[in-house]
Amino acid sequence: MPHKPPGVTPPAQPPVEQLVVDQRVYGRRLGRPLRAGRQSAVDAWLPKIGIAVPAVPAALDPLALFSSPVREAWLEVGFGGGEHLLAQAAANPQAGLIGCEPFINGMAALLRAIDDEPARAGNIRVLMDDARPLIASFRDASLAKAFILFPDPWPKARHHKRRFVAKANLDQLARVLKDGAELRLATDDPGYLRWMLIEMADHPAFAWTARRPAEWRQRPADSPKTRYEDKGLAGAAPAFLTWRRVPRA
Repeated sequence: MPHKPPGVTPPAQPPVEQLVVDQRVYGRRLGRPLRAGRQSAVDAWLPKIGIAVPAVPAALDPLALFSSPVREAWLEVGFGGGEHLLAQAAANPQAGLIGCEPFINGMAALLRAIDDEPARAGNIRVLMDDARPLIASFRDASLAKAFILFPDPWPKARHHKRRFVAKANLDQLARVLKDGAELRLATDDPGYLRWMLIEMADHPAFAWTARRPAEWRQRPADSPKTRYEDKGLAGAAPAFLTWRRVPRA
């Protein structure tokens, strides 16, 4: 059974209907102009490993996205510069890594790294857009692992409805994750950490694996440090939360 963090009061939330129907992408898509090398990598690799979201919901087998055989599919929502995605793909050749990132500069950083080492592309597929339509397109119980690492915390109260870790998105992740699959979250924003704990603990499909503080204060052994963390934008020590998909009845 999922257990709730003690002494945490749920924050005010927007109506569920708004979270369900609002599919706008907030935040930046464009940053500074791409240098020639990065633009060349985008032009060369995005047509090769980019994903087109199918129109039919809940029908896509993510394993079918990969030309080389993989045993399971993993998803990273908002991969930033791609450091974590690249490391996981290299360490887990049996897994197909699917990364979603709407910010072109982040996508360009990942594709430039692949351009430097083309063999990395074998078990990586990417979507330069919002992750939600892609998640909605996946078959039930088709993902073995998912990562939501350092998402935009949207700290202002009027922007909380933009936070990705919210019931509507968790419902979709619960649908596409296999029984026992991992959902890893990370944040260095104290307000978003509290929000994550409440949203996750309130969701019946997920159970928190931590039983002592050290388990969520320490970085997972297979999780590399990213450039975002080096910037220390929120000024707090990061928290790493691992949840598991509760077996279906």
